[in-house]
Amino acid sequence: MTAKQPNNNLADPFDSMQAYEPPLREHIRELRTRLLWCLGFLCGSFFVIATFFAGDLMQLITAPIKNRGIEFIYLGLSEALVAQLKVSFIAAVIVSAPVIFWHIWDFIKPALYENEKKAVIIFSLGSVLLFILGVCFGYGVVFLSAITFFVFMGENIATPMLSISQYVGFLFGFVLSFGVVFELPVVVYVLCRLGVVTVQQLITLRKYMILVIFVLAAFLTPPDVMSQCLMAIPMIVLYEIGILVAKLGS
Repeated sequence: MTAKQPNNNLADPFDSMQAYEPPLREHIRELRTRLLWCLGFLCGSFFVIATFFAGDLMQLITAPIKNRGIEFIYLGLSEALVAQLKVSFIAAVIVSAPVIFWHIWDFIKPALYENEKKAVIIFSLGSVLLFILGVCFGYGVVFLSAITFFVFMGENIATPMLSISQYVGFLFGFVLSFGVVFELPVVVYVLCRLGVVTVQQLITLRKYMILVIFVLAAFLTPPDVMSQCLMAIPMIVLYEIGILVAKLGS
């Protein structure tokens, strides 16, 4: 009497699935390759920009001050060089962003369903557009207005002597803050979709959120009422837009 042969039709279906799934090591290798490509592109962009375009970029971002007849100074031997490297690195990040986003998207795309792909694309484009809008608003409206205000207030009091390193740090910290706060509608929508808060709770907490927004604006902007209002008012509008989008998406 021969032993009973196992029935292949009753084999674990997960065994056949695992045979076609790429191993974890392959995913890690692919991720490492993509990270190296992103890092290499970022370093290459930084080298090119720092070598050939750093002077033009410095002229561009210092123009609002120099056009008012104010010259910059540097207090340390390496301060001017460090300021140029900071500007070059930020420019390299901006130039490399499309390549980095493409590698991220190409890596996660196979794991998403069609409806998830559409949602990720819409979410990503909305976040990028809001960030760019915030940066443009922060620089073109608030930052230039703040410079005019400060120069006017100190015009008859003292001669301005601005450090190039402090100016660069102030500029990018100020402008990037606007880019971040303009992501408020996205944050509100995600919180509602995750069930952390509801639309009705956001409406009920509106007066408290307005107070929090003004406190946050006072912390992120220079100590003048104009800059604080120019940040707080758009944030309030964006909060209301977030509530509207969450209501339509529910």
